[in-house]
Amino acid sequence: MLVSEILAIKGKVLFTIAPSRTLAEAVATMTDQDVGSLVVFSHGQMTGMLTFREVLKAVHEGGAQWGELTVGDAMIAAPLVAQPNMEMDELRRLMVDHHQRYLPVMSENVLLGVVSFHDVAKAVLEEQSFENRMLKNYIRNWPAEGGEA
Repeated sequence: MLVSEILAIKGKVLFTIAPSRTLAEAVATMTDQDVGSLVVFSHGQMTGMLTFREVLKAVHEGGAQWGELTVGDAMIAAPLVAQPNMEMDELRRLMVDHHQRYLPVMSENVLLGVVSFHDVAKAVLEEQSFENRMLKNYIRNWPAEGGEA
């Protein structure tokens, strides 16, 4: 399965934020939209990625004023990206090796979406379920031994 197929299953809803916004605004958006990441955009270009991990780190380091910090202060600048034609196994390996739960999917300079480790797990389950149904159907329709030719 390709990354582009995972995006097709997931849908391409994308949540972005500007680096000048406060972390409090980012947390409000992430909570309201029930998402674990925001793509940071400035002047039409992706400049970073903000996930709940960076927010928690900023809360820890920023103390009582954490909400006043900007997204640009906390984001991952130049995050790893996935390509739409990347195989799912390669994507999983990239996510595991680099300890990244969210990866933007880019085609040249165009952001196509974000895949999460949850999206990958869901795609694996759906793929296995499909294969399982196909195997059961194959077995069910297997020619009986000693049947007529």
